[in-house]
Amino acid sequence: RAAIGSSRLSVTPHAPLLPVWTVEAALCAVGSGKMPVATLLPFTATPNRKSAGPTSFRLTEKFILLLVFSAFITLCFGAIFFLPDSSKLLSGVFFHSPAVETNTRTGPDSGDSGSAGNDERVLAKIRKDHEKALLEAKDTLQKRPEELNQEIMNDKAKVAKDSMDQDGKDANNLPVVQYQRPPGATGHEPLDPETRDRRTKIKEMMKHAWDSYRRYAWGSNELRPVSKQGHSSNLFGDIKGATIVDALDTLYIMEMFEEFDAATDWVDKNLDFKVNAEVSVFEVNIRFVGGLLSAYYLSGKEVFRRKAVELGEKLLPAFKTPTGIPWALLNLKSGIGRNWPWASGGSSILAEYGTLHLEFMHLSKLSGNPEFAQKVMNIRKVLNRLDKPQGLYPNYLNPNSGQWGQHHVSVGGLGDSFYEYLLKAWLMSDKSDEEGKKMYYDALQAIETNLMRKSSSGLTYIAEWKGGLLEHKMGHLTCFAGGMIALGADGAPSDKTGHQMELAAEIARTCHESYSRTALKLGPEAFRFDGGVEAIATRQNEKYFILRPEVIETYMYMWRFTHDPKYREWGWEAVQALEQHCKVEGGYSGIRDVYASTPNHDDVQQSFYLAETLKYLYLLFSDDDHLPFDHWVFNTEAHPLPVIKKDRTDPDRPNEVE
Repeated sequence: RAAIGSSRLSVTPHAPLLPVWTVEAALCAVGSGKMPVATLLPFTATPNRKSAGPTSFRLTEKFILLLVFSAFITLCFGAIFFLPDSSKLLSGVFFHSPAVETNTRTGPDSGDSGSAGNDERVLAKIRKDHEKALLEAKDTLQKRPEELNQEIMNDKAKVAKDSMDQDGKDANNLPVVQYQRPPGATGHEPLDPETRDRRTKIKEMMKHAWDSYRRYAWGSNELRPVSKQGHSSNLFGDIKGATIVDALDTLYIMEMFEEFDAATDWVDKNLDFKVNAEVSVFEVNIRFVGGLLSAYYLSGKEVFRRKAVELGEKLLPAFKTPTGIPWALLNLKSGIGRNWPWASGGSSILAEYGTLHLEFMHLSKLSGNPEFAQKVMNIRKVLNRLDKPQGLYPNYLNPNSGQWGQHHVSVGGLGDSFYEYLLKAWLMSDKSDEEGKKMYYDALQAIETNLMRKSSSGLTYIAEWKGGLLEHKMGHLTCFAGGMIALGADGAPSDKTGHQMELAAEIARTCHESYSRTALKLGPEAFRFDGGVEAIATRQNEKYFILRPEVIETYMYMWRFTHDPKYREWGWEAVQALEQHCKVEGGYSGIRDVYASTPNHDDVQQSFYLAETLKYLYLLFSDDDHLPFDHWVFNTEAHPLPVIKKDRTDPDRPNEVE
């Protein structure tokens, strides 16, 4: 560079050299008398700058100047961004790392011995850093994948915490949560070879179902496996991807992480709730909200928490009724709700408004918004003010008047998961929700007294109650009750625990009979105990099988609590029947008549087949420490949610998500 105001050239060590051709051209110009010496080097200034006129630089000289300056800038940027050690260069230049400072301080006056001493110190530091890095690498290699993942998640949480705003919210206006995965999110191979092989087979079934959906119906809600195209129910309005969201946790617990990552990417980029369409609040809650919550708790990925809270907020207008009992159907854009036109006098349905509690309690925890929990707790207040006929909960409740509709009681369709969520709300609260516990055991006693019966051959079943009269019919959906009763038996009064386990085992046997008495060894939608028949469907519209999970669910719970090998055998019978009769080239299909000798496929692969049926089968052949019941509670779509652990040191302190 030239020192401005000096008549000579002052060159610094970093000054760029002019190209040779430029200097030669300039010298030629001087020799010919065409160019003054003062302008030989453009950065050399004259003693009196005011005497320099507008013709000091000619056009060609300005062009040369521009070229030189451009080359210099290019050289600088190249050094910064493209040299292999540019990061170290930058740290030395801008942040004065010790090594760089050592080198710059050793100038020509420091002497050879001082320079050698500094070099030794630098080498010693390099050796020390190298040894430290080797120790850290060795320590890392010895850690289990779970520990490494946890460290990564903790680092992410720290970064998120550092970047939060003054209100403790992140970029999505959600509170920063210190994520900690509960135990048992993934399991290990069973030691028994036969069990291990069967578990592997079920994972292969999941892969066939998933790969077929991905190939033929990616982004649609469900798959038509025979016609190999997408399928969508009006339950979800214009929301897409039900199978993707429903299958997320199954993919994760089966350690199908490549498929899980593809599903996660779709959720992040394509799952959209900004739709002008009417949806089923119940179905969207258990499948989408439940699936997203579970995926978050298993993986720790923030996209799932964000999407779950976003959808939960979209569902809140459903509660805008005089009583706070939510509508069954809701337009997500307008917030206008209504009930099913066929429901008794415009009533809301027990199994729908009563199956929001688990998800909404977690939404409050993850969003910091207490409104979700308040909405579902208010439902209990309304129910507790009402008289229950013979201690039973009718399936219909008018959201305007707050009175019961038609006195129809069922532990199957229209009622089932209400009772399930009373028990699981208590368990999920770390057994601190005493109100939920009392409501469950009182209801179970009323069900046993008024609805449970035995057939002439000794099969226990749960009938339906209509205005005081029993209909001796039991639905496939009702078969979940065996697992529910087994799950709650330990919390019953000590003199009733054994009795409830016996009831659970009897219901499991009855439901197994409903399978074994069909031609295809798959159970009908409903079966009857009248007219001399037992555990057999007598009506054509009750003979179908749509890949339902409830019987498998009960087998899984009974295995966990008893380890009676018959439950695994019964589950394996179902696997063989599914493979033989439901598997097609394009996935798995339901069957129109399980009593026919050859299957007539309905051409629908339900999303709950991946969410529930295959997950419960997989867990049936897994060890008990895979999603252990003392840490996880399953929602009614088999999405595992963590127990909200109570702070034992401070009973008044709110529970924390484990």
